[in-house]
Amino acid sequence: MSQTSFGPSALLTPANAITLARLAMTPILLASIVETGDSWSTLALWIFLAGSDGIDGWLARKQGTTRSGAFLDPLADKFLVLGALICLVVESVFWWVPVAIIAAREISLTLYRSWLGRRGVSLPARWSAKVKTVCQEVAVGFALLPLTAQDHEWVATSVLWIAAALTAISGVQYLADARRHLHEV
Repeated sequence: MSQTSFGPSALLTPANAITLARLAMTPILLASIVETGDSWSTLALWIFLAGSDGIDGWLARKQGTTRSGAFLDPLADKFLVLGALICLVVESVFWWVPVAIIAAREISLTLYRSWLGRRGVSLPARWSAKVKTVCQEVAVGFALLPLTAQDHEWVATSVLWIAAALTAISGVQYLADARRHLHEV
């Protein structure tokens, strides 16, 4: 059986299909957070969507990464995570300050990476950025978990603050990387 491989310019790949499905299902998750809050069904949808990020990444590495996937995957992650965090702020589950720290880093770094890309500078994903994304996802998961959402909300809040710190640290690391790459160009 031959292994399917895609070139960097491919659009229609299995990894991109999963990413696009995650993007399409994010509004359903966000509506569920607002409508039902911490519930097993919302948590199950969250785990499915957050977990699918690992699956599309695995497929992309196995079958060939693409420029479209490099753009779509982080976009889907940001819509999913920031959307969930903002909904949890609106529902008074999370305080706005750590979410604002996370949102400011995510949005500003995305714009900065786009600006760098137009100048021929590519910043590959750092291990610390992957860890901060998982930490953000775990914070949302704890906020949606009926066992920890009500009487033990400190669990989700503590993980959220750790995620905010990791988010800021990885942002500084990217800025240092970008500065180094700009001086090389």
